[in-house]
Amino acid sequence: MKKVPTLLAGLLLAFGMASTDSAAAAEPNATLHFGAITWESGALTTEILRLIVEHGYGFSTDTLPGSTVSMEVALARNDLQVIAEEWAGRSPAWVKAEQAGQVFALGDTVKNAEEGWWVPAYVIKGDPARNLKPLAPDLRSVDDLKRYPEVFKDPEAPGKGRFLNSPSGWTSETVNSQKLKAYGLDGLYNNFRSGSGAALDAEITSAIRRGQPVLFYYWSPTPLMGRYQLVRLEEPPFDAAAWATLSDAANPQPQGSRSLPAKLSIGVSKAFRDNYPQLVAVFEKVDLPIATLNKALAHMNETRQKPREAAIAFLRDNPQVWKAWLPAENAAKVEAGL
Repeated sequence: MKKVPTLLAGLLLAFGMASTDSAAAAEPNATLHFGAITWESGALTTEILRLIVEHGYGFSTDTLPGSTVSMEVALARNDLQVIAEEWAGRSPAWVKAEQAGQVFALGDTVKNAEEGWWVPAYVIKGDPARNLKPLAPDLRSVDDLKRYPEVFKDPEAPGKGRFLNSPSGWTSETVNSQKLKAYGLDGLYNNFRSGSGAALDAEITSAIRRGQPVLFYYWSPTPLMGRYQLVRLEEPPFDAAAWATLSDAANPQPQGSRSLPAKLSIGVSKAFRDNYPQLVAVFEKVDLPIATLNKALAHMNETRQKPREAAIAFLRDNPQVWKAWLPAENAAKVEAGL
């Protein structure tokens, strides 16, 4: 498979290359570029789709790194052809490109996905088995957090709590930063941005194993959700107008709202959609049962399995899931390739 140097790939996604609908994806023997998603479910889904495309249909693929927004911009320019886990409609970059007919969201790949602000259940209920007393017994909603900054105190800033946000560059990081302002919490909690998805996982997991209180943004599907007892904090009902203020980092008066209802799809460029109808038909049928996916993600995380290896294991162990997405002839080729 073709490998693109990291520096070149970064420049490609940051600035884009002159692309047209007849470029990369329109060439019969072109390499199909997938976004190199860093979070676990996205990384696993990327490799599952690449294996199907390579073995089932004979196309070459590679991955190019970048932040969420830069990958969406690259998709609109056809510098990327596929983003395997697209939380469509969340970022202004995606919305603008979709309205212009430059990108398309295919399928509904993971039902019952969600995102929000969470705390370990023992913070509210305690845990007698671990001799942990409830530290915030009345914590139910984001508004209640105003009473508990000392519970979630930031070790680097006495007098303030710490909120674990997404890494910079993720669409959710912008939304969470705006939510802190909207809920009147920005003066009470430090907005701590992890350097990566792995760093966010490590900080949450470390706190839970030590029985420490921790307030954090997270989402599902993920191994973390199946491994620990967590409580999602209540937020105001979703409101489209409020959401627009949360997804715009420059808006000076953000309004509180639950996040946009989650629909996970496969993002593709216009050129890909126009020139690879056989793959579009497959992507539109992708359906990853969330319990099965969380189980695979947990094993991948616990054994430090690489996404490619985890994808091979997923396809071998769950033929009843993925064979329904593609014609029998192509499914047989995928199976033989494994």
